[in-house]
Amino acid sequence: MNDWTPEIVEARLVEAASVLRRLPRERGQGYFSTWPQTFVEFSDLVGQTPEPMRLPPPSAAAISRMDAALPWLLWLAPLDAKIVWRRASGERWKSICWSVGLARAAAHEHWLYGLCLIVWRLNGRAEPKGVGRRELIGRLRAVRERQA
Repeated sequence: MNDWTPEIVEARLVEAASVLRRLPRERGQGYFSTWPQTFVEFSDLVGQTPEPMRLPPPSAAAISRMDAALPWLLWLAPLDAKIVWRRASGERWKSICWSVGLARAAAHEHWLYGLCLIVWRLNGRAEPKGVGRRELIGRLRAVRERQA
């Protein structure tokens, strides 16, 4: 696939964050219960609030896509990777800005630069050296406009 876009990369990272949340928790080995399993009858459940609905476990294909998408964050600077991942996890801009110590516009630019750098690398281009954030974002937009 040689036609990656920031929107596709963002969707893939959002899916990876969702899959990671839905994976079962890791349990320590050797812990088990010797008590017999109890059977709950309807009369025991009357008056109780129902348990919240949960999403099903992720499919094998979704886990494979997550495994392919997570190494993309290693291509980024730590600050950019943190912003991209927290945004993919569904965190609000306000809390992201507080945690990284940047204004909203600067954090958004780091996020967009991170996505553009991932797109640049996925499309088979070498990472440009000595190119600023705004210039790389502009180059990617120019390439996309020429293709359209």
